[in-house]
Amino acid sequence: MLDRFNRKINYLRISVTDRCNLRCTYCMPEDGVKWIDHNNIITYEEIVKIVTVAVELGIDKFRITGGEPLVRKGIVNLIQMLSAINGVKDLALTTNGILLENFAESLAKAGLHRINISLDTINPEKFKLLTRGGNISDVLNGVEVAKRTSLFPIKINCVVKDSSSEKDALEVKEFCIKNGLQARFIHQMNLSEGSFAVVEGGSGGDCINCNRLRVTSNAKIKPCLFSDTEFDIRALGIEKAFELALFSKPEKGSKNHYNCFNNIGG
Repeated sequence: MLDRFNRKINYLRISVTDRCNLRCTYCMPEDGVKWIDHNNIITYEEIVKIVTVAVELGIDKFRITGGEPLVRKGIVNLIQMLSAINGVKDLALTTNGILLENFAESLAKAGLHRINISLDTINPEKFKLLTRGGNISDVLNGVEVAKRTSLFPIKINCVVKDSSSEKDALEVKEFCIKNGLQARFIHQMNLSEGSFAVVEGGSGGDCINCNRLRVTSNAKIKPCLFSDTEFDIRALGIEKAFELALFSKPEKGSKNHYNCFNNIGG
């Protein structure tokens, strides 16, 4: 598919839940957020239908996100269903790693191709403060199990405040080098202010070459992370929602006043 600016759209990010088992300071306010009602959360059956239609439209790259996707019951079954769809060439998942030790092998066997793990510091105390209670040992154990699977390359998503030369970022980079992992540095974003930058080591934030659409955890298709525009799959139908999202994809991101990172997938 080509959008109005002749960009080839072949990548779909799907948020399967707005729930998360961490409360990272840059993602969620301390007093929490209002969760989407369980009855409105996108179903696995809907996701399978969306991916099936997306493949027919020319999308072949998919990423499962959250919230934290591993907290959703039956996530391995979803991966198995999606990996079986003819035309899915790249199936990845982004996780905070807390539950990865228990899921990595099952995800790989189910057909997951790649995995991204969020890790902003390797300092246990800083990690606990940043995530409001997380245990970094859980993430590191998950990394070790993932390394023994076919989930390569394993990419580490490190959020930085100003620069990848920050102390914590440099320590994460060193950790990645020692463990055969790929480091990606994501500059801290603000949806309502429209603050974002190109991901170092990745393609996110590169508006000129953006190739993605997004499905939110309440079954809306968004043409851009930094946009209020979205189209209801349930009200419009999958094909029409895709058509409108493609036509509405902006040349450059602006601001998003309606979504939070926990329900849109970052």
